Amino acid sequence: MHRKREPCGTAMAFACKGAIDKMAGLLVIVADRISAILEKGEIQPSYYNPGGVFDRVDILLTNDDRPDLSLLQRMVGNANLQVWNYPDDLCLPPRAPAWLAPWRVRRWARGGVALARQIAPALIRCHGADWNAYLAAAIKAALGIPYVVSMHINPDVNPVRRLQRLQLSRAELRHNAFYAHLEQVGLVNASRVIPVYEPIVPYLQRLGVTRYEVCYNVLNGEHLRRKPSYALGHSPHLLYVGRLFDEKDPGNIIRAVAAMPGVQFTMVGDGPLRPTLVAQVTALGVGDRIRFRPAVANDELCASLADYDLFVVHSEFYEISKSVLEALLCGLPVIINRRQGAPVAELQGDFVHFVANTADDYRRAIDDLLTDHDARAALGQRAYAHAQARWAPAVTEAKVAALYRSLSLQHVCPDN
Repeated sequence: MHRKREPCGTAMAFACKGAIDKMAGLLVIVADRISAILEKGEIQPSYYNPGGVFDRVDILLTNDDRPDLSLLQRMVGNANLQVWNYPDDLCLPPRAPAWLAPWRVRRWARGGVALARQIAPALIRCHGADWNAYLAAAIKAALGIPYVVSMHINPDVNPVRRLQRLQLSRAELRHNAFYAHLEQVGLVNASRVIPVYEPIVPYLQRLGVTRYEVCYNVLNGEHLRRKPSYALGHSPHLLYVGRLFDEKDPGNIIRAVAAMPGVQFTMVGDGPLRPTLVAQVTALGVGDRIRFRPAVANDELCASLADYDLFVVHSEFYEISKSVLEALLCGLPVIINRRQGAPVAELQGDFVHFVANTADDYRRAIDDLLTDHDARAALGQRAYAHAQARWAPAVTEAKVAALYRSLSLQHVCPDN
């Protein structure tokens, strides 16, 4: 016979909160291949367990990836870690007839629900709305476990899965409809959606998502440090951090630096454009001043930001990048292009230096800031003040940790 549950009073509420703080588990469902992130050195302390809220973190990968647990451990802090695999089924999206797709993906999710029943977390977190968020919705429907989905891009502007072409085949149309269904189910049913940038909000509103709150990325507060001085060394040193592909092509920055003898430029990141950019540097004869670092550990990168003189970047993305946030938090003066289309909401103000995406505009901006010490220092100081007020790691981490505790407490002690 089941004992009738008594309503949670104050004493029981403290007991429930203690359970959350000390024992309850978090299930993180990830669609990405974490091994690729670890290989690039992008290991951020407690990234999958902000605030160290949970003593146990289970990571479920919707692929067959086998990340190095010794490296991954740092991303969950001191929590006990276990990794599971429940691969997606990429044969489902293009299959006909399209009207059977919802039934097929529900059938796929059954095994994931059974696995979640075994893990028995207090809360689920998804990064992005893919197979992972759909599975979280299925788990919530079956087991009542709340889940949070963070969105890092606006899929209407930069789709991850859906194809954006004028002419699509029937199979491609089924593909798009399938992933649109996954996105909507995963987001509309979430206990909370946390877009990490403001430009993602219109996408959520289009889908009918009402339970959302902008929560900026929790960055590496252990190693970010304020720039202590804006004095230039013998050779001014510029930094670019980001993926090397079309939307972030730093080719015009390379041309600008090539025309400025004595200026050093380091590019941190990798991608399909790297061979072309390396050839460009070689052809310009500036290989002694412009260097590539395809992978740098996040700790090392964050600790070194304050040593550079300028952060110079190109991006056509609608969202402010994590690397730009890190530079601003250190007080590093930032030069960035005006993107095509609507401006990036978070960058509006006088704390970054905007240019057109041309070599001449980058060169003039770099030269102006390198030769005007007061302007360079003032730009960096405004960047630091603005970033710390809005994106300080301690503030953003506390916000996410509070959300975790609140949702987990509601699940463990629903009458509180």
